[in-house]
Amino acid sequence: MLFFAVVLVCFTACKDRTAEKRIAELESRLAEVEGKKTTTTNVPAPNPTVAAPEEKPEGPLPVIQFETTEHDFGTIKEGDIVEYVYKVKNTGEAPLIIQGAQPSCGCTVPDFSKEPIPVGGTGYVKAKFDSNGKQNVQNKTITVSANTWPKQTVLRFKAMITPKAGSNGPAAH
Repeated sequence: MLFFAVVLVCFTACKDRTAEKRIAELESRLAEVEGKKTTTTNVPAPNPTVAAPEEKPEGPLPVIQFETTEHDFGTIKEGDIVEYVYKVKNTGEAPLIIQGAQPSCGCTVPDFSKEPIPVGGTGYVKAKFDSNGKQNVQNKTITVSANTWPKQTVLRFKAMITPKAGSNGPAAH
Protein backbone atom coordinates (compact mmCIF):
# COMPACT_ATOMS: atom_id res chain seq x y z
CA MET A 1 0.00 0.00 0.00
CA LEU A 2 2.83 2.37 0.89
CA PHE A 3 4.44 1.61 -2.49
CA PHE A 4 1.34 2.74 -4.38
CA ALA A 5 1.19 5.96 -2.36
CA VAL A 6 4.83 6.78 -3.22
CA VAL A 7 4.22 6.02 -6.91
CA LEU A 8 1.09 8.17 -6.88
CA VAL A 9 2.95 11.11 -5.25
CA CYS A 10 5.86 10.86 -7.74
CA PHE A 11 3.49 10.61 -10.71
CA THR A 12 1.48 13.60 -9.52
CA ALA A 13 4.65 15.65 -8.85
CA CYS A 14 5.97 14.89 -12.35
CA LYS A 15 2.63 15.87 -13.87
CA ASP A 16 2.70 19.10 -11.83
CA ARG A 17 6.20 19.99 -13.10
CA THR A 18 5.16 19.25 -16.67
CA ALA A 19 2.02 21.33 -16.22
CA GLU A 20 4.01 24.21 -14.68
CA LYS A 21 6.46 24.10 -17.56
CA ARG A 22 3.62 24.13 -20.10
CA ILE A 23 1.89 27.04 -18.32
CA ALA A 24 5.15 29.05 -18.31
CA GLU A 25 5.58 28.41 -22.05
CA LEU A 26 2.00 29.51 -22.77
CA GLU A 27 2.40 32.63 -20.61
CA SER A 28 5.60 33.47 -22.48
CA ARG A 29 3.90 33.07 -25.87
CA LEU A 30 0.93 35.15 -24.75
CA ALA A 31 3.27 37.91 -23.53
CA GLU A 32 5.07 37.89 -26.93
CA VAL A 33 1.75 38.15 -28.78
CA GLU A 34 0.71 41.03 -26.53
CA GLY A 35 4.10 42.68 -27.04
CA LYS A 36 5.30 42.24 -23.48
CA LYS A 37 8.51 40.68 -22.24
CA THR A 38 8.62 38.01 -19.57
CA THR A 39 11.34 37.22 -17.11
CA THR A 40 10.64 33.48 -17.13
CA THR A 41 10.81 31.47 -20.29
CA ASN A 42 11.69 27.92 -21.15
CA VAL A 43 12.39 28.71 -24.77
CA PRO A 44 16.08 28.04 -25.39
CA ALA A 45 18.12 31.19 -26.08
CA PRO A 46 20.11 31.38 -29.30
CA ASN A 47 23.68 30.17 -28.90
CA PRO A 48 25.89 33.30 -29.05
CA THR A 49 29.07 31.30 -29.77
CA VAL A 50 27.77 30.03 -33.10
CA ALA A 51 27.86 32.91 -35.56
CA ALA A 52 25.98 32.68 -38.81
CA PRO A 53 28.34 32.61 -41.77
CA GLU A 54 28.72 36.03 -43.33
CA GLU A 55 27.55 36.53 -46.86
CA LYS A 56 29.34 38.47 -49.54
CA PRO A 57 27.86 41.97 -49.77
CA GLU A 58 26.14 43.06 -52.97
CA GLY A 59 27.49 45.77 -55.25
CA PRO A 60 30.99 46.98 -56.09
CA LEU A 61 33.64 46.13 -53.52
CA PRO A 62 37.22 47.17 -52.89
CA VAL A 63 39.94 44.54 -53.29
CA ILE A 64 42.98 44.68 -51.02
CA GLN A 65 46.11 43.60 -52.85
CA PHE A 66 49.44 43.35 -51.03
CA GLU A 67 52.81 43.31 -52.80
CA THR A 68 53.59 40.50 -50.36
CA THR A 69 51.84 39.03 -47.31
CA GLU A 70 55.05 37.55 -45.86
CA HIS A 71 58.32 39.10 -44.70
CA ASP A 72 61.52 37.66 -43.27
CA PHE A 73 63.57 40.01 -41.07
CA GLY A 74 66.42 37.51 -41.23
CA THR A 75 68.76 37.25 -38.23
CA ILE A 76 68.46 40.01 -35.65
CA LYS A 77 69.77 40.47 -32.10
CA GLU A 78 67.53 40.05 -29.07
CA GLY A 79 66.30 43.50 -28.10
CA ASP A 80 66.30 44.90 -31.66
CA ILE A 81 63.15 46.71 -32.80
CA VAL A 82 62.50 46.22 -36.50
CA GLU A 83 59.79 47.49 -38.86
CA TYR A 84 58.37 46.42 -42.18
CA VAL A 85 55.80 48.19 -44.34
CA TYR A 86 53.40 45.99 -46.31
CA LYS A 87 52.32 47.98 -49.36
CA VAL A 88 48.61 47.88 -50.23
CA LYS A 89 46.82 48.65 -53.48
CA ASN A 90 43.06 48.90 -53.98
CA THR A 91 42.36 46.95 -57.17
CA GLY A 92 38.60 46.86 -56.58
CA GLU A 93 35.67 49.02 -57.63
CA ALA A 94 35.02 50.98 -54.41
CA PRO A 95 37.12 52.88 -51.84
CA LEU A 96 39.09 50.59 -49.51
CA ILE A 97 38.82 51.20 -45.76
CA ILE A 98 41.23 49.37 -43.47
CA GLN A 99 39.23 49.00 -40.27
CA GLY A 100 41.86 47.43 -38.04
CA ALA A 101 45.05 45.40 -37.68
CA GLN A 102 45.29 42.85 -34.85
CA PRO A 103 48.74 41.45 -33.95
CA SER A 104 49.24 37.89 -32.73
CA CYS A 105 51.09 39.11 -29.65
CA GLY A 106 51.99 42.24 -27.70
CA CYS A 107 55.52 42.32 -29.12
CA THR A 108 54.09 43.59 -32.43
CA VAL A 109 52.58 47.03 -32.92
CA PRO A 110 50.70 47.52 -36.19
CA ASP A 111 49.89 50.80 -37.94
CA PHE A 112 47.89 51.29 -41.13
CA SER A 113 46.41 53.82 -43.55
CA LYS A 114 43.54 55.51 -41.74
CA GLU A 115 42.06 57.38 -44.73
CA PRO A 116 40.00 55.53 -47.38
CA ILE A 117 42.18 54.28 -50.24
CA PRO A 118 40.56 55.20 -53.58
CA VAL A 119 40.21 52.76 -56.46
CA GLY A 120 43.71 52.32 -57.89
CA GLY A 121 45.21 54.05 -54.84
CA THR A 122 47.84 52.78 -52.44
CA GLY A 123 48.25 52.56 -48.68
CA TYR A 124 50.15 50.58 -46.07
CA VAL A 125 50.12 48.29 -43.07
CA LYS A 126 53.23 48.63 -40.90
CA ALA A 127 54.54 45.99 -38.49
CA LYS A 128 56.84 47.13 -35.68
CA PHE A 129 58.35 44.11 -33.90
CA ASP A 130 60.17 44.29 -30.54
CA SER A 131 62.43 41.27 -30.10
CA ASN A 132 63.20 42.00 -26.45
CA GLY A 133 62.86 38.76 -24.47
CA LYS A 134 62.57 36.66 -27.66
CA GLN A 135 65.06 34.08 -28.95
CA ASN A 136 65.38 31.65 -31.84
CA VAL A 137 62.84 31.59 -34.68
CA GLN A 138 59.79 33.80 -34.16
CA ASN A 139 56.74 33.62 -36.47
CA LYS A 140 54.15 36.38 -35.99
CA THR A 141 50.96 37.51 -37.73
CA ILE A 142 48.83 40.62 -38.16
CA THR A 143 45.18 40.12 -39.10
CA VAL A 144 43.99 43.03 -41.23
CA SER A 145 40.25 43.77 -41.32
CA ALA A 146 38.81 45.83 -44.17
CA ASN A 147 35.59 46.44 -46.10
CA THR A 148 36.61 43.71 -48.56
CA TRP A 149 35.51 40.16 -49.30
CA PRO A 150 36.75 38.23 -47.46
CA LYS A 151 36.93 40.77 -44.64
CA GLN A 152 40.26 39.61 -43.22
CA THR A 153 43.75 39.12 -44.61
CA VAL A 154 46.59 37.62 -42.56
CA LEU A 155 50.08 39.10 -42.90
CA ARG A 156 53.03 37.07 -41.65
CA PHE A 157 56.62 37.80 -40.68
CA LYS A 158 59.45 35.89 -39.10
CA ALA A 159 62.83 36.54 -37.58
CA MET A 160 65.76 34.50 -36.27
CA ILE A 161 66.78 36.09 -32.98
CA THR A 162 70.22 35.60 -31.50
CA PRO A 163 70.15 35.78 -27.69
CA LYS A 164 71.84 38.47 -25.65
CA ALA A 165 75.03 37.40 -23.90
CA GLY A 166 74.10 35.79 -20.57
CA SER A 167 70.47 34.89 -21.53
CA ASN A 168 69.11 31.66 -20.12
CA GLY A 169 67.32 29.38 -22.54
CA PRO A 170 64.98 30.02 -25.46
CA ALA A 171 61.81 32.07 -25.20
CA ALA A 172 59.06 31.53 -27.76
CA HIS A 173 56.08 33.89 -27.44
